Amino acid sequence: MPDAPLVHIVDDDEGVRKSLSFLLECSDIATRSYESAVQFLKAVPAMERGCIITDVRMPQMSGMELVARLKSLGVSDPVIVITGHADVPMAIEALREGVSDFIEKPFSDEAILLAVRSALARQQNRAEVEIERDQIQGRLATLSGREREVMEGLILGKANKVIAYDLDISARTVEVYRANVMTKMNARTLSELVRMVMIARLA
Repeated sequence: MPDAPLVHIVDDDEGVRKSLSFLLECSDIATRSYESAVQFLKAVPAMERGCIITDVRMPQMSGMELVARLKSLGVSDPVIVITGHADVPMAIEALREGVSDFIEKPFSDEAILLAVRSALARQQNRAEVEIERDQIQGRLATLSGREREVMEGLILGKANKVIAYDLDISARTVEVYRANVMTKMNARTLSELVRMVMIARLA
């Protein structure tokens, strides 16, 4: 099971950091606070998975600049942007950059909790898919070159005889490789094997 998710709060206003941390932790959601985007970026390489809440207007680096930087670093954790100076173009830009939610101050406790829980649910699902993909890719790495060739034929829906013809081997040999593939991939059915390969090839 993945570790419990963590909400990273990035805001230069200490009062906002403390109130958000209190609200979330009273709802059994763990938090960690940072007084600037620069401080948060230093922690990114070792940060625990979850979601990020950031203010728009901060010294040194704005919330939107932080969003762009995280995107360039390949950080996929959902980001919730909060601001007291919202306008339509800013909201559109934020959503275009992949921001999970855009919340104007003053916001209600219910609004921020809903945004955080929705973001964490999406992150949890994505984390589980990533774990499964890593496991499947590990199994794929155990296949020999010939086993992989037979597997490619199987997921294309080819019959054993057709695969045998394509690879210039006997149908009996294809059956042996097929059995090896199913065992190594821990697949009970052909449809399960196809599903695994599709997950492994997710971008």
